[in-house]
Amino acid sequence: MAKTVRVLAGVVALPEKIEEVESLLHALIKETRKEAGCVQYELLQNRDDPAEFTFVEEWEDDSAIDAHFALICRPLFQRQHTCSR
Repeated sequence: MAKTVRVLAGVVALPEKIEEVESLLHALIKETRKEAGCVQYELLQNRDDPAEFTFVEEWEDDSAIDAHFALICRPLFQRQHTCSR
């Protein structure tokens, strides 16, 4: 059985932007789950600090993660924020 790649990706919103960031992140879920190589893609929000979000991801391989990064992360976040793997 081939090993998958698991990723934890954190996002911290500015306090005044929590709702905006939450909406943006939730919008990514449906489309990301359709991507080739996506096994799991879940979003968690810290109950003690609602500005903290964590994606729990599982991908078939590194090339699937790289494709996701190029398709979603880079165009979405590099405009105003830093985004890195």
